[in-house]
Amino acid sequence: MVDRGASALSLPDEWPARPEPILALNRMGSFDWDLDTGLFHMDAQAHEVFDLRPDEFDGRPESLSVRVPRAEERRLDALVARAMKDGSENYGTYFRLRCRDGTLRWTHTQGYIRRDETGRPHRIVGIVRDATEEVGDLEARRARAAQGEARRRQTDVVQLATAALAHARTVNDVMDVLRDTHGLTRLGATSLVMGLVEGGRIRLVADGPDNSFVPGTRITRIDEPYPMSEAVRTLSPRFIESPEEFAERYPVLWPNITHLRITAAAYLPLIAQARPIGAMGLLYSDRYGFSPEDRNLLVALGSSIAQSLQRAMLYEQEMDLAQGLQQAMLPRTIPSVPGCDVAVRYRAATLGGSLGRDIGGDWYDLIPLPGGRVGAVIGDVQGHDTHAAAVMGQLRIVLRAYAAEGHTPATVMARASVFLHELDTDRFATCLYAEADLATGVVQVVRAGHIDPLVRQPDGTCRRVPVEGGMPLGLSAEFGQLAYPVGTLELDPGSTLLLCTDGLVETPGADLDDGVQALAALVAAGPEDVRDLAGRLIEVFEDRGGEDDVALLLLRRRGLDAPRSGGRLQQHVAPGDPEALAGARHMIRAAVRAWGAEDQADEIELAADELLTNALMHTEGAAVVTLRVLTGAERRLRVEVEDTSSALPRRREAGESGVSGRGLFLVETLADRWGVEARGGGKCVWCEFVVPRRE
Repeated sequence: MVDRGASALSLPDEWPARPEPILALNRMGSFDWDLDTGLFHMDAQAHEVFDLRPDEFDGRPESLSVRVPRAEERRLDALVARAMKDGSENYGTYFRLRCRDGTLRWTHTQGYIRRDETGRPHRIVGIVRDATEEVGDLEARRARAAQGEARRRQTDVVQLATAALAHARTVNDVMDVLRDTHGLTRLGATSLVMGLVEGGRIRLVADGPDNSFVPGTRITRIDEPYPMSEAVRTLSPRFIESPEEFAERYPVLWPNITHLRITAAAYLPLIAQARPIGAMGLLYSDRYGFSPEDRNLLVALGSSIAQSLQRAMLYEQEMDLAQGLQQAMLPRTIPSVPGCDVAVRYRAATLGGSLGRDIGGDWYDLIPLPGGRVGAVIGDVQGHDTHAAAVMGQLRIVLRAYAAEGHTPATVMARASVFLHELDTDRFATCLYAEADLATGVVQVVRAGHIDPLVRQPDGTCRRVPVEGGMPLGLSAEFGQLAYPVGTLELDPGSTLLLCTDGLVETPGADLDDGVQALAALVAAGPEDVRDLAGRLIEVFEDRGGEDDVALLLLRRRGLDAPRSGGRLQQHVAPGDPEALAGARHMIRAAVRAWGAEDQADEIELAADELLTNALMHTEGAAVVTLRVLTGAERRLRVEVEDTSSALPRRREAGESGVSGRGLFLVETLADRWGVEARGGGKCVWCEFVVPRRE
């Protein structure tokens, strides 16, 4: 290391005759190097610095190589040569000496270059001193500074992780924060493992790097000999400071992770409200041991993670309850109404960051009425919480009851407003009720503070239909304004009536009318099939990330050439009932042959069997299989399997055993069309086959 302060050395014209006492007081030795003769003179203190006795040095600089390592010798020669060449008056540097006992120690030298009248160097005088303590202090300061900087970085990471965890709503959100490569890995950890306590056992939710999973550890008992179990059992962290310690303390686990080259690990209990909710392990491959500061920092991190996990787990529990209530309040199934095709959708808002934002008071309903009429309802109760969902459920039932009693649309709406006003709640609701006569296409519409309906014509054009409206439900009764005007519109064959809540058209900072116009343009450009169109509209809503929930109902009046039901069979199949399953298969086989599609019987039966088996295997309730013949431009046989699960099926690759994973692939291959549609709180998976017309 070069001493940048060497230029400050200033010597008199002649070196003092007796400098030794002065230098000795400062533990320095002097040297005088005659460049013309090559002789290198050192005083007694300099001999001591070089750990040489006077009789061991012959005055030649080359003789010092016995103490100066070769690499340091080359560096010193280059430094002196450069100083003499570039006209410098002095130089200075630190270098290492090899002492008599073979140990290395740091030394410092400063030299003053004397030149003649032509500028040629002819003499160098200078000092040498033992710099072991000086360099040691410097290195210690640097080490302390590096440790302090590392600790500051670790503290920053913990603070950043804590700040990010404050916004985590679900357990998966917490895991995403912890897995962030710019997060915990900056603490030096190679990977992360985490388990949650469930029913006296620990379930892994993060299992470290690829190829690190240990068979049999996905779910473990708390009393098993694993570090994570021990941390949960004792409510105290477990710090493992070497591979040898890991192997000795946990002989069951260690042989399974030796390939990860773990050198140290920290297992932290995750404690919330004085009880363990899980444990986290940080695995290291480049460190040994943990300082007291490191341990305190990791314990603080574990406490922050535990609090975030508890919030996330409570949030998910509340959301499960709320969403279960929401699904229970919405219609479980939408009835099949002759003369029209119907599609419904509901999507909850997922933004906002506060509890309860994933549930709301939006709803839809379809009410079959006598005389070929049908009632369509769309509504929105104020608020986004379980109370809004509960009020919505009661209001939906009341509207259905009043409509089924045969009241006019205006009376249905007025009575619903009175009911909501008398209910023990301060909530109000917007609503639109449309009663359609499918034989004539006449639709009577009553609007209570809700947005207007849209109609798409058979030619694809879409327009907003202005309807005079009244006050929202609950408010009209409170202010005594129960007279709701009735609007009338005509729904031509092939036209589609669209009812939705404001979440589908509202965008923060944008005008509502602009949102309605954008929706109309989207509907006009959308697919003709109402199920496909509903799916497309919800996709746009989800891509936009709306801050409100959405309910949507599409009703398309069939035209003269539109498909009509030409036969319908249905059977209920309970889980674990082999006789019902065999009966359903027999029904399918007999119906296909009876309807003149015997040439396609095997394909239809296999596709129906796959849909039915999937519903029974992957949901918890019963399934309803329906077969119908649709006639129109072409004759089609439609297979529908309905269940109570809202989880959508997905195609996946067949497993290693080759037994599962081929169901939807087979259906897609065999059928001419297939798809999925929402049915209340559940879904319907369907497929269609084009079959020959009967003579």
